[in-house]
Order: sequence, then structure tokens, then C-alpha cells
Amino acid sequence: MTDNDVIVKVKKNPIQPIETDSHGTHRFKENCIVRKLLDEGGIDLNQISMWDVSQDDKEQFAQLLGYSCSGYSSLSFASDEVCEVARKMVEEGESEKDARIKYLEGVIETVGEGLKIAVPAVFGFHPDDMTDF
Repeated sequence: MTDNDVIVKVKKNPIQPIETDSHGTHRFKENCIVRKLLDEGGIDLNQISMWDVSQDDKEQFAQLLGYSCSGYSSLSFASDEVCEVARKMVEEGESEKDARIKYLEGVIETVGEGLKIAVPAVFGFHPDDMTDF
């Protein structure tokens, strides 16, 4: 590694465990301390939504409040990744790690398919002339 190399580390918050409530609704596991601070702390969700915090932190905060998985997906800041990973955790019984891996494998496959179209167009050759990659 040289001085010119740049290392970018993306640290994402973990996804809260998912539980099924007494009505059969899949919910992120609520953190009782976060809930109590919100309920008794004199601040509301509208104020919090105005804070300059990362999307990742907003996502985790909503999970810590015990959002239902279906309601969570309608939040403006909820990423496709977290929604899909949570879906895999619920429907396929995957661990967070395995669900994230499957999600990212799908992203890589989608990018690869796009490159099979884009690369020949950019470099001016027929797609059939490409070797598999």
C-alpha cells in the first residue's frame, strides 16, 4: 500500500433482531431505553427528523423504536438494502449476515448484467464478442 492509496471503510449499524408480536406482526426488537427517552424526554419524532444525522442512524433509530417491518419500508429514509435484508430475515429465516450477503450478491449480479450492455456500447463492439466475466 502506498501513501496515495485510499481506504474507504463503510461501517453500517446492525439491523435489530426481528420479533413477531401477539398480533402476528413482524417488528424490529424495540429498545426500551430508546422508547422511554422518546416518550418522557420532551422531544418528538418531528424534531428528531430535522437533525442532521446519517441515513444509517435514522434507519437504526426507527428499528430501535420497534417499527413493524411493513411500516418501516414506507419510511422515506429506509434503504432498499435494509428493507430487503429484513425481508429475507423474516421470510427465509436468514441471519442478518447471510441476508446481507445474498442481497449484495444480487446487486453484483445486476451490475454485471448492466455492464454486459454498457461496455460494448462504450467501446463500440458487439455484445457477442465479449467473453464471460
